Amino acid sequence: MSVIEVRGLKKSFGDLEVLRGIDLTVEAGERIAIIGGSGCGKSVFLRCVELLETPNAGKIFIDGEELTAPDVDIDKIRRKLGMVWQRFNLFTHMNVMENLTVAPIKLLGMTEEAAREKAMGLLATVGLTSKADAYPEFLSGGQQQRIAICRSLMMNPKVILFDEPTSALDPTMVGEVLAVIRMLAKQGLTMIIVTHEMNFAREVATRILFFADGEIYEQGTPAEIFDAPQRPKTIAFIHKQKYFSYEIFERAFDLMEMQGKIQMFAEKYGLSSRKTNRLQLCCEELIYEMIENTCSGENILHITLDITYAEVDNSLEIKFSCAGKEYNPLDKNFEDFDVENLGATILHSLSKDFSHEYSDGVNKISFRLA
Repeated sequence: MSVIEVRGLKKSFGDLEVLRGIDLTVEAGERIAIIGGSGCGKSVFLRCVELLETPNAGKIFIDGEELTAPDVDIDKIRRKLGMVWQRFNLFTHMNVMENLTVAPIKLLGMTEEAAREKAMGLLATVGLTSKADAYPEFLSGGQQQRIAICRSLMMNPKVILFDEPTSALDPTMVGEVLAVIRMLAKQGLTMIIVTHEMNFAREVATRILFFADGEIYEQGTPAEIFDAPQRPKTIAFIHKQKYFSYEIFERAFDLMEMQGKIQMFAEKYGLSSRKTNRLQLCCEELIYEMIENTCSGENILHITLDITYAEVDNSLEIKFSCAGKEYNPLDKNFEDFDVENLGATILHSLSKDFSHEYSDGVNKISFRLA
C-alpha cells in the first residue's frame, strides 16, 4: 500500500493558480526530492499534503486514509506525518527536552520517562545530548534544525516532509543538517524533501520531481533528471541556462545597441571580459558575413540571434537564423589566414561544434564559443 497518494490536487490563491492538478504516489521507503524555481508551488504542495493549506480540488490519502474526506479526524491522520520547516518553529519558552517530549506525552500517551529516554536516544544520534536543557535562543541554526528533526521523529511518523530545511541556515551549518537527513535515508525512512541543494538531492533521493507550470513537469531517477533531462524547462533549470535574443530587420541596424545588450547580459551572469569580447566579435562577424552573402541588395532582412549561457559548465551556445540565399560561412579551407574572408576566418578560430542547415529559404547556424 502507498504511504501517500495525491489525486488531482489543485490550489489557487485568488486568480493565481499555483497547483494545476498534481498526481503523486509515494511508496514506503521512497525518498523523493522536489526541485524547481521559486514560486513553482513546491512548498505549497507540501503544505497541502498536510492540509495546512486547503486544496481547491483533489484528494489526499495518508496510509490509506483520506485526509480530505468530510468529517475526518485530521489531527489523527496528521500524526503520521512529520514536518520540518525552514524556520525550525521550536517553542521558544520550552527547553530542548520539553520541545521533544510535549507532543508524544500529550498526543501519543507516552509516559514522561519513556519520552525522555527516547528523546535522549535521538539527541545522541544527532550529537546534541549536551543541549537537552538548553533553550532555542542559545542554539545555532544548525542545532535548532537538528532538534526540529528529532521532534518530528518523536511522533514515529510514516513520512517526514522537509520544506527546504537548509534555506535559513548559514552556509557553515548546512552540512550538519544534511548529514542527519542522510542518516535517516540510510535507515529507510520515507521522505519528501523540497530542496535547492542539487548535489544532496542527487545523492539521497530515489526519485526527483521537477515542478514547473503548477505541475510535476518531469520526474525520474536522479541520473535521469540530472544527467539526461528530457524537457526544455528541466534542461534549462538543471544546466542553469540563461538566454539572450536579438532580432535584426535591416542592413543599417544599430550595432552599438546590440553589443551593449550583449555586454549587459555578460556582466549580469559574470562572464569574463575575454569570453564577452569573443562573444561580441563572433556575433558581429557572423551577422555581417551573412548580410553580405545571403541578401540580394535589399535593405529589409530578418536575422535572429539567440545566445544560451549554461552556468553549470560556463559554456556559450550561439544559434543564428538568416533568411536569404544559402550560405555556409565555414564551408571553406581555413588552413591559411584569408584576409578576403576575415569574418569567416575569425568565426572558424573562435567557434567549435559548428553546424549549418538551410531549409525553407532560411540559413540556420549553431556553434559553441571555443
